[in-house]
Amino acid sequence: MSPVDLACAEPAFLDLTMTGLDAIPGPGEERLATDFLRSPGGGAITAVGAARLGLSSALVSPLGDDAVGILLRSLLADDGVRWTGRLVDRSPVTVIMPSHGDRAMATFDPGEGVTAQELASVEPRAVVLSIPRLPLAPAGARVYVSIGDVDARALAGGELPPELGTARALLVNEREARLLTGLTDTEAAATALAAISPLAIVTLGADGALAAGPDGVVRVPGVAVEAVDTTGAGDLFAAAYVWADHWGAGLTERLRWAVLYASLSVRVATAVAGAVTLRALLEEGAEHGLASPVRQPSAAIKEDQ
Repeated sequence: MSPVDLACAEPAFLDLTMTGLDAIPGPGEERLATDFLRSPGGGAITAVGAARLGLSSALVSPLGDDAVGILLRSLLADDGVRWTGRLVDRSPVTVIMPSHGDRAMATFDPGEGVTAQELASVEPRAVVLSIPRLPLAPAGARVYVSIGDVDARALAGGELPPELGTARALLVNEREARLLTGLTDTEAAATALAAISPLAIVTLGADGALAAGPDGVVRVPGVAVEAVDTTGAGDLFAAAYVWADHWGAGLTERLRWAVLYASLSVRVATAVAGAVTLRALLEEGAEHGLASPVRQPSAAIKEDQ
């Protein structure tokens, strides 16, 4: 089995998205959707995004030996994502209800997790994994750390693990940065996180992103788009950031590419539907004054399917 450029070690969910809602239902309310979509979610979003950007990627996560797991493995294979893991009884599922740029989600997660041996088996050059899974990172791999809302709440006010000091970058959103540090100012929160991780990156939604590290704070603006569904934008930000770092782009360029990729994704329902190909991203990047970091475009750029 050949090494992969990126392994994603977070649980993969089947996202069930209700589109066309005029509002997110409140307690006791029922609202009608205009469509119902199924797509890979969770860690699979980053894996699919990386694959569409020309990296070899793998999802290393247990999946159920059930109808949901069969569908997820098929969808991943369609995008060229390698699945490695073990079969368990049931697969995670998330129901997503986007409306007017916001969303509500309900998730079932049976709680199965990847092992260090499973992650090491794909010989990844880089890994994306959450703070609780940091000890599983294989030696020698570039480590990009994320955290979800549940783990951010659990770690709020506590000490962050020293293993963060070995990470290439910590990627969080504004809410997560504030929860982890107890600070209300986003830039101050990023700076505090950079005292633990070599580089702390905070996504700012429509306002772009900022990074705090040895060279101080770097901020890049957002890209104006009409948001339909913001689900998975952070996961695709991570995919594009790793892609740009893989090709040796500077910090500001990495942030700009990642912001652009995430912004493009929210124009349609579901993250995977919004994850554009490398060719499409490079064309959009050229319109925003970004030069391709890919050294061999003829070999790396795949035609849109």
